Amino acid sequence: MEVDSHHFSNAVSVVCVASWNVDLIAHIPEPLRRGETKLATGFERQPGGKGSNAAIAAARMGAKVGLIARVGGEDFGRMGFDLWQGEGIDTSCVQRAANEVNGTALILVYADGDNSIAVYPGAGAGLTAAHVAIAANMINRSKVVMASCEVPLPATQAAFVLARQAGAMTLLNPAPAIDLPDDLWPLIDVLTPNEEELFKLAPYQTKDLNVAAHQLLQKGVGAVVVTLGEKGCALFRPGQTVHRVPGHSVTVKDTIGAGDTFTGALAANLSQGIPWEASLRLANAAAALSTQAHGAVSAMPFKQQVDAWLTTIMAA
Repeated sequence: MEVDSHHFSNAVSVVCVASWNVDLIAHIPEPLRRGETKLATGFERQPGGKGSNAAIAAARMGAKVGLIARVGGEDFGRMGFDLWQGEGIDTSCVQRAANEVNGTALILVYADGDNSIAVYPGAGAGLTAAHVAIAANMINRSKVVMASCEVPLPATQAAFVLARQAGAMTLLNPAPAIDLPDDLWPLIDVLTPNEEELFKLAPYQTKDLNVAAHQLLQKGVGAVVVTLGEKGCALFRPGQTVHRVPGHSVTVKDTIGAGDTFTGALAANLSQGIPWEASLRLANAAAALSTQAHGAVSAMPFKQQVDAWLTTIMAA
């Protein structure tokens, strides 16, 4: 097992327990029927993985980011290291399993900008609590520790326990939505589901946003931020009225990575002590901007772009 020895810094504000995938993206007019074959109008190979995407979004929004991850060999593995180091991300706690394949996502993008995704986790499925323990010093210095459900739950839980001991905020993007253990819920300070994920996670079936969010708050979650696409997002906290932040109407090229952009931007904002309302407004804007170009990382904006865009909107 190889551990990357490059780009280590003590000053990490956001730690991401990260999945790494390479996205193989085909553009087709509409979803396929079972057994159907269509000619694609375009194809791309892009870096992906919800954790990697969110980490890059956080870095571009001004956070100093460190990764806890496990990647495989071949050129897809090196692609990850080159990408992260180019973004200024600390890779000292990324482990490489040279004989394993990397995670891969097969993505179909439709003419209306929506998409369908099948993900094979590859080497990332082998990330364990023991790997996380090696990164304890990095977590101890951080302000926010984030993860998604593409990462094995024992690794996420170990990281959140360390974060809680260090006084760092924890943030979970519950995608894909899966059953979470009862003892993980109280370790989650911020949960960022979309509507579909929220309803899947709610223990009692409902299609009421408020009811579903409060069911999760009752499990011990500190705050639930539901992303609502062009309608913005809604913040639910115990004992407080719902706080809604409007979205932005933009021309959508595709929605790949929009949720990851929101989560990473929110983590960066909160790590810098930015108040909730401003943090959500910035994260909304970053996600909206990310839908105006194709791909995930290639479409993610930098903080200066988000600030400039919001200034333009407010001046209009």
